[in-house]
Amino acid sequence: MKHFLSGIALAFGLLVGAMPVHAEGGEGALMKSGADVRDQASLQRGARLFFNYCVGCHSLKYMRYSRIAEDLGLTENEVMQNLNFTGAKFDDPVISHMPAELAKTWFGKDPPDLSLEVDAKGADWVYTYLNSFYLDPHSPIGWNNTALPNAAMPFPLWELQGTQTALMKPAKDGDSAAVEKLVLSQPGKMTPAQYQQATRDLTSFLQYASEPAALQRHHYGIWVVLFLALLTFLLALLKKEYWKDVH
Repeated sequence: MKHFLSGIALAFGLLVGAMPVHAEGGEGALMKSGADVRDQASLQRGARLFFNYCVGCHSLKYMRYSRIAEDLGLTENEVMQNLNFTGAKFDDPVISHMPAELAKTWFGKDPPDLSLEVDAKGADWVYTYLNSFYLDPHSPIGWNNTALPNAAMPFPLWELQGTQTALMKPAKDGDSAAVEKLVLSQPGKMTPAQYQQATRDLTSFLQYASEPAALQRHHYGIWVVLFLALLTFLLALLKKEYWKDVH
C-alpha cells in the first residue's frame, strides 16, 4: 500500500512537472489578471467584448462559432444574433473581415490573430496590456502602451476606460524620459473597477480561446481525483482483508 501511494504521488509530480510554463512578456511588473476559464459568466462577458471591440481587426482562426456556443453554454441563435457581425456561418471559424491592404495602410502590418495570444504571452501580460494604454501626442496613432511601447494598435476600449495620460520620470544621464505612472485624466463609461473586471473577462475569454480543451481538462480532473481517492480506499480495505490472518 505504501508503495502504491508513493507511485501515485510520483505520477502526479511528473504530470505537474510536465505542464508548460510560459514566460510572461513585457517590461516591468505585470498586473495579476485573475482570469478564470472555469467562470462561464466571465467567459460570456469576455466573448461579448471581443466580438464588439476586437473582431473588426483580429481573428480567432482556430475557433469556430459553434465551438464557442457549446463551450460557453450559448445557443446557436444567441451566438449568431449577438456575436456574429461578419455574416459567417455557425460552423465557420472566427475570421475578421478587415482587408489586408487596408490593415497595412492603417497600421503598417496585419493585426495578429489572437487565437494563441494568451498561450504565447500569458494572461497577466494581456491583462496588463489592456490596462496600459495612454494618450501620446508623439505617436502617429495618438496612443502608446507601457506594456508594449510604440505598439501599432490604437486603443479600442477607450470609451469604456476613458483616457489615461502618462506622468514621466525626468531624463537622467542621457537616457530618454520614461513613464512613471498612468493617471486617468478623463473617465469613461465604466468605473476603474468595472473596467478592470471587463478586461479580466476579455482576458479569460482569450485564455479559453488559446486552449479550449482546458475546460474539459478541469471537468475531468475532478473525476480523476475522486476515482483515485475511491481506488485508494478500496485497496486499503483489500489490504486489510488479506493481512488480517497473517501474524
